[in-house]
Amino acid sequence: MLVKDIRQQIESLKQKKNALILAHNYQVPEIQDIADYVGDSLELARISQGIKQDTILLCGVYFMAEITKILNPDKTVLMPDQHAGCPMANMITPALLSAAKQDHPKAAVVCYVNSNADVKALTDICCTSANGVKVAESLSEDEILFIPDQYLGAYVSKSLPRKRFHLWPGYCPTHMVFSREGLEKLKEEYPGAKIVAHPECRLDVQEIADRICSTSQMITYAKDSEAKHFIICTELGMLHRLKKENPEKVFIAGSPNAICPNMKLTTLEKILWSLERNEFEITVDEQMRIQALGSIERMLMVK
Repeated sequence: MLVKDIRQQIESLKQKKNALILAHNYQVPEIQDIADYVGDSLELARISQGIKQDTILLCGVYFMAEITKILNPDKTVLMPDQHAGCPMANMITPALLSAAKQDHPKAAVVCYVNSNADVKALTDICCTSANGVKVAESLSEDEILFIPDQYLGAYVSKSLPRKRFHLWPGYCPTHMVFSREGLEKLKEEYPGAKIVAHPECRLDVQEIADRICSTSQMITYAKDSEAKHFIICTELGMLHRLKKENPEKVFIAGSPNAICPNMKLTTLEKILWSLERNEFEITVDEQMRIQALGSIERMLMVK
């Protein structure tokens, strides 16, 4: 079936089923282009608060679909591929978190949204890479247990030296492919380029970056900067949105290997099948949903 035909069928089913498509910045270009909204975790969470359609199809990874369901318990939330998980999210469990909380009883738990609902349900507040510093700063506690990404946690802790941080040793495998040496070689090839790194990158990469920011902040930085060339250190799917919204500027991948295999599991065909069959529907235990919702809502209240 031709891509044009698949797109037409998807649009027809969206109208028939009163559906909305949300896509993360790391999705492949053709999925970003067919989505009603494209964004990072914080953007998609904020959008999810006011959705009027009956069905929401989330193109991303599992924890993102969970967040959408947590915020929309009365809506049908679909995910085109149920196997699209997040390795970082799986690096911490409720049992491990409970043990860590006992080790640090005075610490407030700040949970990166790249985590599963059962973990969010045990935390004080969630955060994203876009608002991690503001979230941690908003807390009255001087001691923070930050889970599960050690590199985002390190970035936040550097911005708030007066607070004591305990960092969980989780990480994103995709962001581990960037290296200081590789970026220095790219700088030789593009001497005027700005290095823009996601805070999930390792510390040696953060140290040489001209700007550390979330994917949504990358959009703003690229738009406002006078620079014409940017070396982007995050998943390759981000380059499509950057180029689309800044056609007069040049964006260079910080590594050709920065591909999240889980993000790439979603395809146009799977979106079509998901809408046709109502697969795969996301469910969250109600008690767990209410507990996780509190952590998410407290995050969304931070400005």
